[in-house]
Amino acid sequence: MTTLRVATYNIHRCRGLDGRTSASRIADVIRAIEPDVIALQEVIGASPSSAGHAEELGALLGMGWVMAPTRHLRHALFGNVVLSRLPIIHHAQYDLSWKTCEPRCCQRVDIQVGANTLHLYNVHLGTAFLERRYQAGRLSAVVHDRRIGEPKIVLGDFNEWMKGLATQMLSERLKSIDLRKHLRRRRTYPGMFPVVHLDHIYYEGKVEVTKLELPRTRLALMASDHLPLVAELKVSF
Repeated sequence: MTTLRVATYNIHRCRGLDGRTSASRIADVIRAIEPDVIALQEVIGASPSSAGHAEELGALLGMGWVMAPTRHLRHALFGNVVLSRLPIIHHAQYDLSWKTCEPRCCQRVDIQVGANTLHLYNVHLGTAFLERRYQAGRLSAVVHDRRIGEPKIVLGDFNEWMKGLATQMLSERLKSIDLRKHLRRRRTYPGMFPVVHLDHIYYEGKVEVTKLELPRTRLALMASDHLPLVAELKVSF
């Protein structure tokens, strides 16, 4: 059995609630929560004029990283990123885009844990109801590809604050971390005065949740419009 700290964090292009863009501030938030693996959403990648925030965060934190871009934002790549202190041995990207809505994806990162492999899925679903309905079905099929063994961790920004269709569909086939059992304050969005929780963690396989944290430091409250959600897990292979 291995203990891992995993987290999900929508970093809002490193733009804080004070209007200031700072990758180093986001890095400070991540450093303080000490994750082994963290899934990020809304990350700016490389452009013709800049290495981007993904590379900068990896360098500041001394973590390996891989990006799954969904579109361009002002000539820069934009999408999901996974940062890991453990070796990343495989990476895949699945299209979740629906009709004319903003492109979305599911990022799968296979992480080496000793002699074993943990499959982590980083997700950022859409804001429209019908869009999420399609994405939930697509995501469920991706995660339940039986060629990919357990354990599996599915986490990210699901853009659902109530038990909507996506949440119901995923909960039928995956185990959901119940924030109510671990946290008095469960709201992750918006950062300074959180009123809803859009960020979730699901899992499949031999996974035990030992602790859940929602850091509400002054720095975390200002750095992004979301708060990071951190889970300490005991994983058996």
